[in-house]
Amino acid sequence: LILIGGFVQLLAGFLAFRKYDHLGGAAFLTFSALWSSYGITRVLCAAPVSGHLLDIGAGNTEGFTAGSVAFLVLNAFLIILASSFNLVLLCLTLAMELLTICFLLFTLESLPLPFEIVVLSILSIICFYGATASLANCSFGKDLLMMGPPLLTVQSSKKDREDPLPCVCPRSHLTSGLRTIAELLNTGAVCGVPTDTVYALAASCKHPEAIEKVYRIKDRPQEKPICIFISNLDQLRAAAPPISPLLWEFMENVYPGGIGCIIRKGEWLKKLGVGAGYSRVGTQDSIMIRVPDLTVLVHLIDMTGPLAITSANPSGEVDSTHHDMVISRLGHKLEGVLCDGESDEVVASTVVNCTKIDESGITIVREGCIPAGKVMQIFEKVKNR
Repeated sequence: LILIGGFVQLLAGFLAFRKYDHLGGAAFLTFSALWSSYGITRVLCAAPVSGHLLDIGAGNTEGFTAGSVAFLVLNAFLIILASSFNLVLLCLTLAMELLTICFLLFTLESLPLPFEIVVLSILSIICFYGATASLANCSFGKDLLMMGPPLLTVQSSKKDREDPLPCVCPRSHLTSGLRTIAELLNTGAVCGVPTDTVYALAASCKHPEAIEKVYRIKDRPQEKPICIFISNLDQLRAAAPPISPLLWEFMENVYPGGIGCIIRKGEWLKKLGVGAGYSRVGTQDSIMIRVPDLTVLVHLIDMTGPLAITSANPSGEVDSTHHDMVISRLGHKLEGVLCDGESDEVVASTVVNCTKIDESGITIVREGCIPAGKVMQIFEKVKNR
């Protein structure tokens, strides 16, 4: 059971580092090392090894004792740091300190069994409650189970508190935040927005100068076209593009979602609402259109009309998977960022060339979050039907 606990702590540490929580990651990795060391030592001392019991008490305890003292000192620093986060994390670090004391007493052959049982019971209860509370609060987006206030708070200086963000950064779950970004886009601004894949830069197709600004913000080569997002396929039907039944059927099977279709360009785009930005999106002959599978972005498009979209990262760099990445990398060049937390994907959409779908089928231009094999399966299924 103790070894399983060490593995769980190790997994929690890796997950914390993945979410850029370096303090939490360091704490959980330390706990994992302590928990595993304690568990392995207890198991080896209770089981036969090469026909003999592992004896750490016969002039052999120096290394184990030194290790437990080192854990005591390291965990003391974690206790101080945890006191500035929440009460549950503080209790966990205190319980780990007691476990370290158990380890130290064990190496000195002075560990009372009732004390060990009490410490492990307390630690198990705290870990179970902390894990349950974190899972519930993250799943429902509010504090269903209290984690407790921090005991120590660091007061930032007045200057730090007054330092403004580089641009307007409203939250996506607020109607007012969505309206703020929509108003900025409708006046010709460029904003960072979440999508169903990674974060993107958005500009209204009614403002070609805003699309030009996107190229400058990203240092994007002019020969690389920018695609457009619409909120639903009915918008495309209303524009009446010259699309074959096969292509309509294919798009109905991939929209909404992480697949973008390149189709032939035409004057019908102006009926779609592209307007003055017609010459600045797509190429001279084709345009990539995508219907995102993200409610907040669909509502935003309904308020602004079609949006010119490209990934929110400097050209040649990795995609932005959190609004903090957009703000830190490009916020000083943008008018706004719609903050929606971590993105659903870590790579961009899959791009499919459908301009010759009736003659020679489709081709994968870029494989993204949707595997090329799955795209081809969808096409073959549609074609056979």
